[in-house]
Amino acid sequence: MQKDLIRLMRDPNLIPPEKQTLLSSIAGQAASMNMPCYLVGGFVRDILLGKPVNDLDIIVEGDAIQFGESLVKKYGGKLTPHTKFRTAIWHLPLTFAQSVQSASLDLITTRNETYLSPGALPTIKPSTIGDDLLRRDFTINAMAVRLDGEHFGELLDPLNGQADLEKKIIRILHPRSFMDDPTRIFRAIRYEQRYGFFLDPSTLHLINSECFAVLNTLSGQRIRHEIDLIFAEENSLKMLLRLSDLGVFNRFDPNMPKINEKYLALQNSIPPAEFPISVDRVLLGYLLWLFDSPVEIVNALSKRLDFTSDLSNATLAAAQLKNDLIPCKDFKPSAWTFHLEKIPLSVIYALWLITNEPALKEFIVKWRHVKAKSTGDDLKARGLPPGPRFGEILPQLRAAWLDGKVHSFEDELKLLETLIR
Repeated sequence: MQKDLIRLMRDPNLIPPEKQTLLSSIAGQAASMNMPCYLVGGFVRDILLGKPVNDLDIIVEGDAIQFGESLVKKYGGKLTPHTKFRTAIWHLPLTFAQSVQSASLDLITTRNETYLSPGALPTIKPSTIGDDLLRRDFTINAMAVRLDGEHFGELLDPLNGQADLEKKIIRILHPRSFMDDPTRIFRAIRYEQRYGFFLDPSTLHLINSECFAVLNTLSGQRIRHEIDLIFAEENSLKMLLRLSDLGVFNRFDPNMPKINEKYLALQNSIPPAEFPISVDRVLLGYLLWLFDSPVEIVNALSKRLDFTSDLSNATLAAAQLKNDLIPCKDFKPSAWTFHLEKIPLSVIYALWLITNEPALKEFIVKWRHVKAKSTGDDLKARGLPPGPRFGEILPQLRAAWLDGKVHSFEDELKLLETLIR
């Protein structure tokens, strides 16, 4: 296994050479300090599955802050220590940051965790790598590979996570795992659907009313974070349907919107080439999910899940705009434009995906860019004093362009003279 892991860790298709260089530098520093250093969790899981790795979770048996300070001294960058948890963020020097396309790296001291009550955040204290692996969520995440010195490539797998990987099983570590942290339910489903695995029957049995009761006590922010991570996944629809089938959403809140497969399937749509916008995948997921929900339901969910102000504003705007679409059908381009231009483009795009309303596409692609040629300076040059009339005349000029009443600057000037008189 060590030889296989070494081969995988040197595979440029799994770990780009620049990341291998970063890891080699970290390993060399750990060896010089006689401080055992490991990659854990998702890194080990994905590399054993033969998948390219993104996250680098560095754990040391020792003091991660002291280790980080030594890395800064040798290679540069900055360190943000978190003394309470004995962790640190190494803000990588430019040479590393540019090559690995990451601005920072988390450095963590091996630790164990105790939960004083179900659902509470854990109490943490430094410990060994063995204890650290035992605190994790699933067997497939409870593996580590050592980096430093002659131990490079050694696999630590105390809970047979590799066997569960081969069997495609998601298995929790102990019977109270979901009670200690019910957000693990969301993660279990993420891994199950991402990799095409299945939940071990004993693990599935423990997703029950007891852990749902604890789930209801968690802060909205913790739950929303898990939903954010789901919407970031390519298979988000399957994950949400699975959670819904398990009763997670109903137990959490009876008014939670149902999963509309037709709408959420659109999350993977790529904006047409003529659309000059980029849309955040997570935000688009929420918009598609909440499209059919009344404003009062969206507002209640926003408060319960502690939406950010941007997310709250966007979802409420979508709910309101949906109600406005029917009376807007006979609007002229200018009326559409003045109605839509204060609404986030992501909201308009999401509603276009669902409704195929041509005016929404026209606004995104063309109408929002149409402006009058004349400015306030032109009005002043014609003897009109600054004031409310500016706010009346300039929009009328823009509306004339949008509605095809003027086709040239000369047409606009004629209209301008008429409006001033």
